[in-house]
Amino acid sequence: VLGAEILPTGTLRRRSGGLIDALPGYHEGAWWVQDAAAALPALLLGPSKDRRVLDIGAAPGGKTAQLAAAGAAVTALERSPKRAEFLVRNLGRLSLDATIVVGDALEWRPPPPFPLVLFEARCPEPGTFRGPPDGRGAKSPADVSRLAEVQARLLAAAVDLVEPGGRLVYAVCSLQPEEGPQRIEALLASEARIERDPIRRGELRGLPVDLTPMGEVRTLPCDLAASGGLDGFFIARLRRRA
Repeated sequence: VLGAEILPTGTLRRRSGGLIDALPGYHEGAWWVQDAAAALPALLLGPSKDRRVLDIGAAPGGKTAQLAAAGAAVTALERSPKRAEFLVRNLGRLSLDATIVVGDALEWRPPPPFPLVLFEARCPEPGTFRGPPDGRGAKSPADVSRLAEVQARLLAAAVDLVEPGGRLVYAVCSLQPEEGPQRIEALLASEARIERDPIRRGELRGLPVDLTPMGEVRTLPCDLAASGGLDGFFIARLRRRA
């Protein structure tokens, strides 16, 4: 009906344009908008059915919807009340359930912590090259440094929200090393409770993307070029020591 190609992550990609809310199935909640690369972090958490999962910075809700549709008991943490309202509307359209919490990950501490935590750092361009071009290359070195500091604080806070033995997946839509591999190296150097949980090639659903020797994923705009490419992402998986 949508005239779409099915990508390895399960994403449907259609080449023709048109208003999103005018496409078949939108108002019926048959699908949601999410880039193929953005679908990887939730998949790399591993099996989530009937498990408690925390999605940090959840709005607009693509990953929350992805996890809820897989049968997870999702808590969606969002600092912005306005963005949280958008998340509620999206889940309502999709007839999916999640616990929505308006709060700051730097301060919010639930009892108990979660076995699975997903944290995608919010950032502007230049990661999402498939989006509108106006912001491409807009980050200055000062912007990168500032964002990396914010991400460092939030990533450290995310560790507190993972139960011993639990998994934490960190993702960022950026090609900057300060926001990706350097961020993970700094965390491992300062946080004894965390260790790498390397991602394996077989978990990537056949996507021809870069998997580093450390077991971290880097997607690039040139990946899947014949199908329209991917957003630039860095994804790392960690485990809190038991």
